[in-house]
Amino acid sequence: MTRTNRTTPARHRARRLVPAAALALALGTGLASCGDEEPTGSTDSTSETTEQAGSVTIGDPWVRATVGAEDTSMSAAFMTIDNDGEQDVTLVGASTEVAAMVELHEMSMVDGAMAMQAMSDGLVVEAGRGKVLEPGGYHVMLVDLQGELAAGDEVELTLEFSDGSEQTLTAPVKEFTEEEGHYHEPGTGEHDHS
Repeated sequence: MTRTNRTTPARHRARRLVPAAALALALGTGLASCGDEEPTGSTDSTSETTEQAGSVTIGDPWVRATVGAEDTSMSAAFMTIDNDGEQDVTLVGASTEVAAMVELHEMSMVDGAMAMQAMSDGLVVEAGRGKVLEPGGYHVMLVDLQGELAAGDEVELTLEFSDGSEQTLTAPVKEFTEEEGHYHEPGTGEHDHS
């Protein structure tokens, strides 16, 4: 039986920093994020997936393939999270059968260099707004993978929110390379739909 750990604010009170080199292995060959509102996966609209429960809508989830990567023990999941409700909601954790551990991560400047760190308090999605989880920005880190992930595979992922709700979604595995033009200047990771 595969053991999965659920990330919760209580489990990660201390922030852990991961060197930029490890980030490059985990997420590809760039350390900046996109600031536009478009999801960073395939732009093919036929591959977009939307899941909705309550006031939170998950759009275009995808997971970075590990086949061909130097370190195939970890990957990351990306998506948009929109909160159409009147109350803020926090993404507090996630789980999947394909990884022994799942963590919420962000990129930030630490001592003059970009570093990846666990988000001990979760990711707040303000009422009427959204967050973009993308390479070089917010993401769901999949650690100690049970096997390689190839483009075309699918990963079932359960997201846990502060209101006690959960959303289970199926995210396609997609190739990701810097040459595809998804790395730009750092963005805010936020958007709204006015």
